[in-house]
Amino acid sequence: MSKDAVNKELFVRVSKRDSISQKKAWGIRFAGIALSLIVCALVIVAIVNENPIRVYMGIINGAIGAKRRFWVTIREALTLLIIAVGLTPAFKMKFWNIGAEGQILMGGTVTAAMMIYFGDVMPNWLLLIVIFIASSLAGLLWGLLPAVFKAYYNTNETLFTLMLNYVAMQIVTFCIVFWENPTGSNTVGIINGATAKGWFSKIFGLQYGLNIIVVLAVTLIVFLYMKHSKQGYEIAVVGESQNTARYAGINVKKVIIRTMMISGAVCGLAGSIIVSGASHTISTSTAGGRGFTAIIVAWMSKFNPLAMIGVSLFLVFMQQGSIQIASQYGLNTNASDIITGILIFFLIGSEFFISYKLDFRKKSKEVK
Repeated sequence: MSKDAVNKELFVRVSKRDSISQKKAWGIRFAGIALSLIVCALVIVAIVNENPIRVYMGIINGAIGAKRRFWVTIREALTLLIIAVGLTPAFKMKFWNIGAEGQILMGGTVTAAMMIYFGDVMPNWLLLIVIFIASSLAGLLWGLLPAVFKAYYNTNETLFTLMLNYVAMQIVTFCIVFWENPTGSNTVGIINGATAKGWFSKIFGLQYGLNIIVVLAVTLIVFLYMKHSKQGYEIAVVGESQNTARYAGINVKKVIIRTMMISGAVCGLAGSIIVSGASHTISTSTAGGRGFTAIIVAWMSKFNPLAMIGVSLFLVFMQQGSIQIASQYGLNTNASDIITGILIFFLIGSEFFISYKLDFRKKSKEVK
């Protein structure tokens, strides 16, 4: 190679890895987490001029330092988990469902309607069953719309599902006008605050016991469905190549529609867990951006529902801890968002280096 050719060669190239061991992949992830914690510490120290160890103790204290904080962390992690699990079948099929926010809102809105209109006419156990079914159906229908258009007209599912999020927000706003309480507040307020009708009951003395049971049951069912069922196999084949799926005799349109119905139903159920199992009210911020954060959880877990348990817990742990840090040192709410953003940046970066590697230019002898 001539001297000029060597000089023109790039110092570093990015190339796709052929394969990587699980041990090395997890090593890269842990390195990403460690780097994110270091950068977070540097940012926090630069802002508040505090000892980083005290800052991290503050994060731990904010996430699990008290019984109430511990259960808030568990509750939020469960909510994020079930949304990520709901997105998994669609994403595995390479159907980019960005509409989880809308599906959650529709499930939450129907849940609020059931609580308002049937709270006085049904026993709580029956009302909860009705809520689970109705919220799942609402999410299912909200997922069915883009699926049908994708299957028959090959529309862009990313834009379609994203636009439906805004439609769902308008529907919630419309409903708030009818359910406004007290009048003039422009909010629904706490629904059935006196009777707790439609609220999740305590299980084994745990306030969020039913949340745990429902979310973990759905997670296990989706894991088994994706891993060990014929329909799960069809989803994987369609995701790899629709032409291959057609050649194998798989009805691609049917798989797209069916999978999005399942994905939407689980996200709709997440809406009931937020409204009936936590907030007991409905607003346009009920989804709270969880639908987008759950995409990161699903991707980082490689669409493995069981792996999502750990990823969801870690993300929520850091979010709750960051909020505590912002409060403890008198920072505004943007500070916790910055810390969370740094964390997510490094986590996504670690996934990049699992799929790709850097090839540095080697010294080579000049060929005359």
